[in-house]
Amino acid sequence: MAALSESVREAWDRREGPTILTTVSKDGVPNSIYVTCVGRFDDETLLVADNYFDKTRANLLAGTPGALLFRDDGGRAYQVKGTLERHTDGPHFDHMKGWNPSKHPGHAVAVLRIEEIFSGSERIA
Repeated sequence: MAALSESVREAWDRREGPTILTTVSKDGVPNSIYVTCVGRFDDETLLVADNYFDKTRANLLAGTPGALLFRDDGGRAYQVKGTLERHTDGPHFDHMKGWNPSKHPGHAVAVLRIEEIFSGSERIA
């Protein structure tokens, strides 16, 4: 497992625009969606609120890996890759409910356990 360094944590806190979540079906078909309801649980774990997932939900349930792509306020892109889990209760779910806007349902939370971090072609962790 990898962890967010201080510089990547700071970039995450300064991210601009939507984040892109990419999952993969059990047949290897990628699916990318824009997500805006995201958060950091700790330095090894990022969260995405499952407000309106469909194909993404199926991919999470299949247990395939995924990635989050985001840009900081300076335009630098970061890709965080790892294993994905889906939770409908527990500490990750409760944490998501604390920041997910009440206008969204927050059916579940996608938990990305960080394994690799890139900025462009540079592997950071």
